[in-house]
Amino acid sequence: MSNNFRPTTLERAYELARSGECRTVGDIKTRLQQEGHERVQDRLYGGSLTSALRKLCVAHYVAPEGEDVPAPADSEHEDEDEDGSVPA
Repeated sequence: MSNNFRPTTLERAYELARSGECRTVGDIKTRLQQEGHERVQDRLYGGSLTSALRKLCVAHYVAPEGEDVPAPADSEHEDEDEDGSVPA
């Protein structure tokens, strides 16, 4: 029996936020789209969810070797598309 389990978009977003691979919520959305998740903007919409993912990213992000990590911004506009709007 093969294991065909694939996490939902929301589950995968939390996995990515905790993984240390994504610096921002925008990075998470990009990765999800690259992995074939559909309607990412719709599924990751809302201030509470965005804030929770952002906090996890800040807490767990590990910069690739040789890359400087900027100080975490307190700005609500860290991710250009976190308000749910689709970038042009």
